[in-house]
Amino acid sequence: MRRATVAVLLLAVVAGVRMLAADQNPSGADSGAWNRGAAAKYLDDRMDLWFINAKKLRTGDEKTTCVSCHSSIPYALARPALRLAMHASAPAAQEARLVEETTRRVDSYGAHEVLYEMNDVKKSESRGTEAVLNIVVLASADAGAGRKEPGAATRKALARLWEIQRPDGAWDWLNFKLEPYETVDAVYHGATLAAIGVGMVPGATDSSSAGAGRLRTYLRDNFAAQNLYNRTFTLLASSGLPDVLSRSQRDALRAEFAQRQQADGGWSLQAMGPWRWSATEPPFKPQGTPDPAVLAQSDGFATGLIVYALLRNGQHADDAMVSAGLRWLKTHQQDIHVDDHAWTAWRAYSLNADREHGGPGGDTWRRLFMSDAATAFSVLALLEGESK
Repeated sequence: MRRATVAVLLLAVVAGVRMLAADQNPSGADSGAWNRGAAAKYLDDRMDLWFINAKKLRTGDEKTTCVSCHSSIPYALARPALRLAMHASAPAAQEARLVEETTRRVDSYGAHEVLYEMNDVKKSESRGTEAVLNIVVLASADAGAGRKEPGAATRKALARLWEIQRPDGAWDWLNFKLEPYETVDAVYHGATLAAIGVGMVPGATDSSSAGAGRLRTYLRDNFAAQNLYNRTFTLLASSGLPDVLSRSQRDALRAEFAQRQQADGGWSLQAMGPWRWSATEPPFKPQGTPDPAVLAQSDGFATGLIVYALLRNGQHADDAMVSAGLRWLKTHQQDIHVDDHAWTAWRAYSLNADREHGGPGGDTWRRLFMSDAATAFSVLALLEGESK
């Protein structure tokens, strides 16, 4: 009995040491673990920097910070899920501020300063883009709070979304020739984000919604012409907006994911193209000069997005392709040092410029924009994988 007791105690000590080592190993490179607290800190700190540095817009008697596709929207999707997984009942301060400022924007539709006012085209693009982003922020907050009915601000945002929806089912979208968020091809991406937001609003996708019907038709009719990035977001959106993709389309996407998966188990955002930077004919190239060696690597945005989309559509975590992607994510949460900041996060890189080595567009604040998206979608994929 004494020997058995000692053996049990030794096993408990070993298990405790292993757990401590996992907590002290943020990268998870050896243990296969990942550090939720470090991911939360990175996301919160980056939102704080966004609130400080991003464009401020007149909203009523005060100003609010514009919402971004690369930082704010991934944060809005991932942070409530991460908070719940960490058993925190109250939203982080940054979550609360994002929702509060978005609510003020929704409450002042028609009277506030839009994102860009230099001409009528940019005004229309700004209104369409913001309507989509607002519904994503507010619907995700409702879902994170466990609400069975949309809040008042979410209802207003949804009404605005349908009010300015184009006849073809999409929305005017900002185009600054920047991939993947602000190009002519991003009109379709914006529609997938709208579908993600609408899919989180109870009752918003039923057959009585003419707007949801137009959105479904737009996504279906234009799906085949999209690059893999947009089609992956369609797959993700289809988990909340049914009847968008057929079984054969889902199977074809899975086959393409398998073809583009790299030997290390991850995927590269660059390989989810082709990318056009709004050009209508070759050469298709960005205004800046990205680093091709960096872009060729697997990254957290592409890997997290693909794995999360597959899991949300019923793929099991033990599927060979998905499990390889999850292993990549668990072992690529890495330490990042920028100026006086030290974080642990996942990396992805700009398709538009070499932000990694300074120079134009390479200042340290912008350097991590794509890593904001990478960290958020890596978190979403890992949490979803743990639930399967």
